[in-house]
Amino acid sequence: MNNVIGSRERKIAYFSMEIGLKNEMPTYSGGLGILAGDTIRTSADLGLPLIGVTLLNKKGYFMQKLDPSGRQTEHQHDWSPSKYMQLLPNEVSVRIQRRDVKVRAWLYEHVSHTEEKVPVIFLDTDVEENSPEDREITYSLYGGDRKYRLKQEIVLGIGGVKLLTSMGYSISKYHMNEGHSSLLTIELLRQNNMNADRVKEHCVFTTHTPIESGHDVFGHELVKDLMDGYVTLDILKKYGGENELNMTLLGLNLSNYVNGVAKRHREISQKMFPGYKFSSITNGVHSYTWVCQHFRKLYDKYLPGWANEPELLVRVRSIPDNEIWDAHQLAKKELLDYVNSKCETNMDCDTLTIGFARRITEYKRPTFIFSDLQRLRKVNENGKIQLIFSGKAHPRDVQGKKFIERIFQYKEELKGEIEIAYLENYDMDIAHMMVSGVDIWLNNPQKPLEASGTSGMKAAHNGVVNFSILDGWWIEGCVEGVTGYAIGPKPKLEESPEQIKIMELDDLYNKLEYIMIPKYYYRKDEWINLMNNSIELIAYYFNSHRMMHRYVTEAYL
Repeated sequence: MNNVIGSRERKIAYFSMEIGLKNEMPTYSGGLGILAGDTIRTSADLGLPLIGVTLLNKKGYFMQKLDPSGRQTEHQHDWSPSKYMQLLPNEVSVRIQRRDVKVRAWLYEHVSHTEEKVPVIFLDTDVEENSPEDREITYSLYGGDRKYRLKQEIVLGIGGVKLLTSMGYSISKYHMNEGHSSLLTIELLRQNNMNADRVKEHCVFTTHTPIESGHDVFGHELVKDLMDGYVTLDILKKYGGENELNMTLLGLNLSNYVNGVAKRHREISQKMFPGYKFSSITNGVHSYTWVCQHFRKLYDKYLPGWANEPELLVRVRSIPDNEIWDAHQLAKKELLDYVNSKCETNMDCDTLTIGFARRITEYKRPTFIFSDLQRLRKVNENGKIQLIFSGKAHPRDVQGKKFIERIFQYKEELKGEIEIAYLENYDMDIAHMMVSGVDIWLNNPQKPLEASGTSGMKAAHNGVVNFSILDGWWIEGCVEGVTGYAIGPKPKLEESPEQIKIMELDDLYNKLEYIMIPKYYYRKDEWINLMNNSIELIAYYFNSHRMMHRYVTEAYL
């Protein structure tokens, strides 16, 4: 197996803390992992010489359980890697706390509908020779404390490079998908006689967050404790920060190509890290994966070849409007049947349905639509609406958990007026149903904290109308009243945060009540036109095929 894999000489190594490839493999927590999965899928479609490297996460992220009051509890998500992948004979060691920790590799091969394959290596420390503490390093995604996290990042970055070397790969580029894997640069320095220029030639770094807390930092005492004997503190200070080890700085200082994930995100990253040159490659989604079966049939019939050339979706007008509407209604019925069975609601297909699903945390403002219940009731009087929510709060995000409880409180308060459902344990399957089954995809993060966002792109692929704050990708995707609707003013308006919030709320309620509801209920042809525009003007461009073409020509070649 070793010789076979090595002989393929895959040339681009894509490192990511999480990669979401199958719903049954809980190796992802949210957007970052799903994007990584879409990167793997697209690379296979296009026949790119890429190999993925990630952690096994033997106990997954977590299973979310919600009680009748919306209180979240977490349960470990045990799964069996041997069902989906093959254990390889390759094994390497990494130094952690002055001892050798064995790292072994599992191989998962993603096979495209074009029959091309991309291998993904899952790193695993659950090896008999390791101590019980070390065996647990690759158990839980984003679990444990700072010490546990740094151990994971040592295994991912350093262990990942060592394993690829042991397998005989000739790597021309190491792509770090966020700072979690930045320690790979330290192993590359060691392999290149500490020649930083040679390392930079091989490294690509993508940052995904404009939030300070989203950038991993570790105190030098902890770093010294875990990495002493492997690398000097002087080297880490030189490339990763004088006061603490900043994983983003480490990636920035040792990469020749650095990018943000939307045009606006590039500007914000530039301000956060002055002196560094950022490019921007706006994220995309894997079209074939995120289009529901009913739209797949339509696209296959009228736009043959769309799955591997999603730009063909620009010709969606060749599909009769009634078939677009019928396909959406079938997807909507599937979603609402599922919601009604799980949440004991009485949602129906004739009611305008709004969806909100993502990681539940403060800056994403999951309860924003409930800010003024009197106005929301007025909206509902003008035309019935129903709301579907889903999303997990990180186990240590107390505020995020409170938001879920609050949604459950609003659900009780509005009982008999507005049907509200909350689907627990958000995963790829629920996401797939929601982005294709709702009528409006709602996104209202606090600006400028959304780096990109991709769920709205998935919705657009299924003809669902976006209604979002002008942040992240939506600044590029929104043509007001044509591809969907903006909530609030453009980003550069010089107003106080309080003023902007008032403007956003006015926009949210007014556009729902006076534009979107009348259009949905009384001018169906105009609504279907919006659906067509979503596919024609958003899906054809905001896909991962376009994204990967950009990475190849700008970062990899």
